[in-house]
Amino acid sequence: MLAIMIGIAIGIGLPIQTSINSRLRQSVGSPFLASLISFAIGTMFLGIITLGVDHSIWFANELFVSQPWWLWLGGLFGVVYLTGNILLFPKLGSVQTVIMPVCGQILMGLLIDNFGWFYSGVTPLTSVRLLGAACVLLGVVITVAVSQWLTTRHQPRTSQAGGGFWFWRLLGVGAGMLSATQTAVNGHLGQVLNSGLKAALVSFLFGTIALVLINLVLRPTLTLSRPTKRANPWWMWIGGMIGALYVLGNVYLVPMVGTGLAVVIVLVGLITGSLLIDQFGWLGAKRQPITVMQVLGLVVMIGGVVLIRLF
Repeated sequence: MLAIMIGIAIGIGLPIQTSINSRLRQSVGSPFLASLISFAIGTMFLGIITLGVDHSIWFANELFVSQPWWLWLGGLFGVVYLTGNILLFPKLGSVQTVIMPVCGQILMGLLIDNFGWFYSGVTPLTSVRLLGAACVLLGVVITVAVSQWLTTRHQPRTSQAGGGFWFWRLLGVGAGMLSATQTAVNGHLGQVLNSGLKAALVSFLFGTIALVLINLVLRPTLTLSRPTKRANPWWMWIGGMIGALYVLGNVYLVPMVGTGLAVVIVLVGLITGSLLIDQFGWLGAKRQPITVMQVLGLVVMIGGVVLIRLF
């Protein structure tokens, strides 16, 4: 039950972080600068907490030699996933930008558990677990795609076809697979360092370094504007802290339940958080009341989690 509560909580925080970072992007003018600021603040946040709890923020240098090279790539995978979503949205639209990465996350989570990749515990892919994963994916489709179709079915459709369109779909699936990989890698890193805090800090630090390099190459112009002609809200600076708690939660969650279940629990939280933002118009979002179809999709997702968890 504790694992489910942690997963739901950090999942709810994910769309909140996305909304906060979107507002930050409006003020600084560049998605890559916004991501860098978010990661840098998250790194400092984790550094302060780690120093206070563990009384140190580093580890034995020998681990760089004795441990597999992929152990340090969790932060980079997170950056690729984040950047991938930025690139996918104008190509695929909001619905497929959600669904394609979710497909990749669920697929990779089940594969990692089945084969024990990244030193994860082996959990065989049974027909019941596969059915549960299918229910989670179906719930996402009902909540996101079907609900939007019911809302826009009378509006003119735009044609989006061709091989290039499938390229972006596959890129979305690949980005989702990297997200699940990040979850597994950071989970093992926490065990190696014997500290979930240090593992989350290392992940964020490497992600920040990657974003520094990206910004040095792209050289975006830093501006701090007021897009709403009002003072910028204080909360637009805390997205990195929420992201840090998300990574930290996954570090603790993976050893408890495995990568596959961790991914689907967080997905339930993510969809729940998105619906809450729409329902109440949090963080300046436009209010969009929750529909019966969206509630049905969420129930189907929960049913899938139950199947995976209990069987």
